[in-house]
Amino acid sequence: MKATVPGFAHLLETVPSLHALHDIERPWPQTNCSVDLVIELVAAYGFEPTWMLAFTLTQDFEGDHFTFFKVPSEDLEALYGLSIQELAVWDDLEGHILEQLVRGHVVLVEVDGFYLPDTRGVTYRENHGKTTIGIFSLDQETRQLAYFHNETRGVLSGDDYDGALQKLPGQSELLMPYCEVVKPMGAASIDPAGLALHLLQRHFLRRPLKNPFRAYEEVFAGHLAKLGQRGPAYFHAYAFNTVRQVGANFGLLESFLLRMPGDRFVIAATTARRLAEEAKVLQFRLARAVMRSNFDGLAAIVASLVQTYDQLMCDLTPLGHAAQT
Repeated sequence: MKATVPGFAHLLETVPSLHALHDIERPWPQTNCSVDLVIELVAAYGFEPTWMLAFTLTQDFEGDHFTFFKVPSEDLEALYGLSIQELAVWDDLEGHILEQLVRGHVVLVEVDGFYLPDTRGVTYRENHGKTTIGIFSLDQETRQLAYFHNETRGVLSGDDYDGALQKLPGQSELLMPYCEVVKPMGAASIDPAGLALHLLQRHFLRRPLKNPFRAYEEVFAGHLAKLGQRGPAYFHAYAFNTVRQVGANFGLLESFLLRMPGDRFVIAATTARRLAEEAKVLQFRLARAVMRSNFDGLAAIVASLVQTYDQLMCDLTPLGHAAQT
């Protein structure tokens, strides 16, 4: 049996093309496996994904990481008529996926990146780690499936197919993976710009009560002490969950603000970009500091992030007044 989500068959024959949000010239062309996938998936449905990025205003510091940000399902449904719902996996995973594809649902599955050839040189056949793919086509007979992952698309076959779907010997005792479906629920908004403004006002009211970079600043010295003790592998995980999430998040916020009609948010967009660029500087300086075991001067960059975030909130203050009227 085989199935492909209606309207997606042409993707099997075309070379993946990146949305502008993944342009290599951006300060942070990649964000995280969830948001990158949803950007390209929304674009594949024929919609403009930039309208969904108002939620980036809600990113906070969570004590040991910055929010691993994801697009809220309710925003996706309001803008594009797409709902992300959990898939109950209680039987054969392959069969569940086929059933949902037949029903027109892209299936989001947490898999082991060890089996994803698009991660060649990073994790493919080298390291184990969970990541999310969006399956839009599957052929049970040929053992092939086509999927979205991060900002690209790929095809699994043979042992990679079996490994990702937990069909290899010894995998039968593994826990079932977490799965969701992307379910078309209705028409897309006829006024995405107007709705995006409403979402921006709503998420502004949901922003962190305390400057997240000030909270980060308060524990930063302790983080540096750990970085000095744990070595390069720890640094890469640390950087991904802190400065990369920050930089990618505010880079997307800049794109969202520039997408809004008129020039109302140009100043705020410039400030958001400054946050993204300062996070990039901090990542480079952290990497150098770990290599040299010299962490001098890094606190000043975090202090600058504190000030820039305060300026961004000041730039956007009129949103709060508008939302309350």
